[in-house]
Amino acid sequence: MAGPAGDGGARRRRVRSRVLLAAVVLVVVVGAVVAAFLLMSPRATPPAGSPSPTPTASASETVSSSPSATLPPLASGAMNILVLGSDIRGNARDAVARQEAGGGVVDQRSDMIMLIHVPADRSRVFGISIMRDTWVTIAGHGQAKINAALALGGPRLAADTVAAMLSTRIDHYAMLDFDGFKAITDALGGVDVNVPLAFTATFDTHHAFAQGLNHLDGQAALEFVRERYAFADGDYQRVRDQQAFVRSLVAQLLTTGRVRGPAEAMGAVALASPYVITDQGLDATGIAALGYGLRGIDPAADVFFTLPTAGTGTSADGQSIVVPDDAGIAEVAAALARDDLGGYAAAHGLG
Repeated sequence: MAGPAGDGGARRRRVRSRVLLAAVVLVVVVGAVVAAFLLMSPRATPPAGSPSPTPTASASETVSSSPSATLPPLASGAMNILVLGSDIRGNARDAVARQEAGGGVVDQRSDMIMLIHVPADRSRVFGISIMRDTWVTIAGHGQAKINAALALGGPRLAADTVAAMLSTRIDHYAMLDFDGFKAITDALGGVDVNVPLAFTATFDTHHAFAQGLNHLDGQAALEFVRERYAFADGDYQRVRDQQAFVRSLVAQLLTTGRVRGPAEAMGAVALASPYVITDQGLDATGIAALGYGLRGIDPAADVFFTLPTAGTGTSADGQSIVVPDDAGIAEVAAALARDDLGGYAAAHGLG
């Protein structure tokens, strides 16, 4: 399939890739509202691909941030939230709005795709990374790399594609672009990240990362989560680094008291509100409620893993792709359906 799924456009965007912008969004799901906008609305949530994306209302527009502020309880049941990072050159929110209004293809792809699953017992959080070059069927467009869904139909189509792949429901989606990721990281005063493998970035400032604890500002964090060319296994290590960033950010935010009360949670939402694109089912109060409601989760219990693949290959039209492991994906889908990713993680030695 030529066009949005082709390698040429991906190469042109390599240096400006907004790979990890959405990593910050994950923090909300594990109790750090400060990083973005993900939430299960108190009302019933729509199926995969909710209504048109919209900027989330600021905290001040929704509920007072005074010490007496109150938040609604979390809805019952398991929750799935799709987190996307856009590689767009420009403003992702404007591009999505234009696409929703007039259709067509937008020059952006999702260089980060992660499904966040919060089980019904709220005991911990699971993050499932999906390799961006995974070869899938995109409804109405045939076979393509999964990251092309964002170009072809925006975050709603991306959510539908992941939902079909995993035979599950996507309750909400959230997306960040490059500027949002850097701004939020800097607003937090940087993040202490446990870097699993030493490397030097191949772009921008060519930041050198030592193995172990590194304090990263917004620019360094972006280089950390974007890099793939410095590694022998490319995107596979990049996905592991994305997961390491999220783990470190979650741990940092949960130990700083940023969601210790409703007022703090709402203030954190206000910090992130200018940067995140969400579906219409999300609002600032609900986002804060999610972060506050999950504040007691132990980040050490959270599990992040990569959706099984069968290695790399070449599509019929000559594209370099990641081949899906259909049996492995079916096993993950079955665990999601049972709300038993904990059992799946234990069986596969994940943690």
